[in-house]
Amino acid sequence: MKSIPESAVHYKSTPVFTETTVPAALLRSHTTAAGTWGRITILEGELLYRITDETVAPEEVLLSPARFGVVEPQIKHEVAVVGPVRFQVDFHR
Repeated sequence: MKSIPESAVHYKSTPVFTETTVPAALLRSHTTAAGTWGRITILEGELLYRITDETVAPEEVLLSPARFGVVEPQIKHEVAVVGPVRFQVDFHR
């Protein structure tokens, strides 16, 4: 998994989502804008993160409080709920 460049600056965060409040858009393939990176932080539980973009190798990572996810700019991805979870996404550019 990639890392957010050190030069990228945090500019906003989502609310904390749970397995019942996660927006439907996050559960299907989507992208961030050009130059926008995301960090998926798991506060409790686990979340499955999938890279679904046809231009890169597919990847599937089980995120947990010990393992965060990195969303690359303009790379298609999605998440899947695997049980009770609390998570937040921080955006950087």
